Amino acid sequence: MYIEKKQYLCGENRFPQPPKWGEKIMQYSIKEVFSPKLFTTLRSYSAAQLGQDTLAGIIVGIVAIPLAIAFGISSGVGPTEGLVTAIIAGLLISLFGGSKVQIGGPTGAFIVIIYGIIQEFGLGGLMIATVIAGILLVIMGLTKLGSVIKFVPYPVIVGFTAGIALTIFSTQMNDFFGLGLTDVPANFIDKWIFYAKHFHVHWWSLGVGVFSLGICIGMPYFTKKIPGSLTAIILATLAVWLLKKYAPAEWGVAGLQTISDLYTLPHGIPAPHMPGIEIAEGETVFTTMQKLFPSAFTIAMLGAIESLLSAMVADGVIGDKHNSNTELIAQGMANIVVPFFGGIPATGAIARTMTNINNGGRSPIAGVVHAAVLMMVLLFMGKLVGLIPMPCLAAVLIMVAYSMSGWKTIVGLIKHPNRDLWVLLITFFLTVIFDLTVAIEVGILLAMVLFLMRTNEETHIRTFHDEIDPNEDTESALNLEHLTIPEGVEVYEIDGPYFFGIANKFDDVMGHVSSEKYPVRIIRMRKVPFVDSTAMHNLSMLIQRSHKEGMTIILSGVNDHVHKQLLQGGIEQQMDPHNICANIHFALRRAQDLIDRMNKKEK
Repeated sequence: MYIEKKQYLCGENRFPQPPKWGEKIMQYSIKEVFSPKLFTTLRSYSAAQLGQDTLAGIIVGIVAIPLAIAFGISSGVGPTEGLVTAIIAGLLISLFGGSKVQIGGPTGAFIVIIYGIIQEFGLGGLMIATVIAGILLVIMGLTKLGSVIKFVPYPVIVGFTAGIALTIFSTQMNDFFGLGLTDVPANFIDKWIFYAKHFHVHWWSLGVGVFSLGICIGMPYFTKKIPGSLTAIILATLAVWLLKKYAPAEWGVAGLQTISDLYTLPHGIPAPHMPGIEIAEGETVFTTMQKLFPSAFTIAMLGAIESLLSAMVADGVIGDKHNSNTELIAQGMANIVVPFFGGIPATGAIARTMTNINNGGRSPIAGVVHAAVLMMVLLFMGKLVGLIPMPCLAAVLIMVAYSMSGWKTIVGLIKHPNRDLWVLLITFFLTVIFDLTVAIEVGILLAMVLFLMRTNEETHIRTFHDEIDPNEDTESALNLEHLTIPEGVEVYEIDGPYFFGIANKFDDVMGHVSSEKYPVRIIRMRKVPFVDSTAMHNLSMLIQRSHKEGMTIILSGVNDHVHKQLLQGGIEQQMDPHNICANIHFALRRAQDLIDRMNKKEK
């Protein structure tokens, strides 16, 4: 006798209907993706917090001075560009960002790629790439990709970060040793060959560099409130000024270069302008943009990863939760605007953000004050900034490279080698030898392949013919009675994601069994979190083949998410809704009923 659908808890009635596409569009709200923390913070802002934020902003602004200058110079532009980026980008990121305490500006992660763009396409090419990167960041935020960026594998991040660190270190040798070289190749290997051919030491430069490096290393042992980089710059600048003013000419101090020897610092932010775009013969603006797009994509990815990692670290310290999509939109806005003032790519800076937090900053007001401090420096302290010696800046960047290297993680993986180590090392060497674009693409691809391999290894297909033990997957000792599988019924259980990596394997397992012996097959899917299009196709072909061979397929334990996917994939139209059951108990009852009906027909 046929058992009613309600007795089975099978069919479409137990599943909620998914919203239609048009309804999803209507549900989209801009507030979900763009809700700046500044506006929510000011609702309950106090005078006491204003005092703390002001003090934190002043301190982090002072800390940012040498870093902004150093990043600007190392990127192949100049100190002004670094300061302008820190001012404008820092202000916009604080005003419109999704984190209360994020401090934005130029960072070491961009040095390598900026330098490469300028070498090939000039400042105009850098502007185009930065604006495109900004647009990509805004799109990422609007399409809610902020949470997805967080899933970039950690070995990939460590790999290209360590590669960037080594590259930054290599770029500082010229200033640290006082080589005085021009037209240094951008390529890592060519750079070191060039150094080896023209290596000579200017001992005053080396002395200042070692002195500054020693202060950067030793200062944290005395106090962590005053950054070692700031102390090194103040003391080194004072020492070099005294030497140049009072030391005899025969001492050779004149060869000790300062910022003012190489760059001219303007008094204020440059007016918005459009840099000249260098277009090669036979090229157009559009073809140039096409060539720059991979670099722009790399800038966007680096900016997104670094800013969201910084925001996540900050959340853990202050006990807050940032809005990742809002943060990406703010980062994008900053990178769209800043190139028109001569600036370079910017992102959230972990070191400056942590300095802000450690000094009491708890709202975006601190970031606004930080930008104001840098503006005052640019307006009134240009001459003092020009006195900073280049070897001192090189020492500061060497410390930045050391902090970025992630050597502890690398050592830990080497001690316990696994697949992640290979992803890290390959990403690292590609970053150093080739460029970041290739490194990120290959690193993510490798990580995805290894993930799929692990998932495939962990996904199991089990076959049951006689009985099922319901106590097998429970931690409590319930001593439930074993479930008997009716004669003529076979049960398959997929333990893990049902995707292309396992779909063919499952198809092969199913193909080994004769249809005459098992006219009903139950596919148990209680541990299947999702299915992909390949698995859907294989399941569809299995159902079609089963129909032709006189077999019936029953799906058991299908969750709501998977059911939506089956509905969208057209699987439900290929099979009786009664054959999609809530759990194995109802599936076995349904199978028994089908077997009974087959037996009656044969009689």
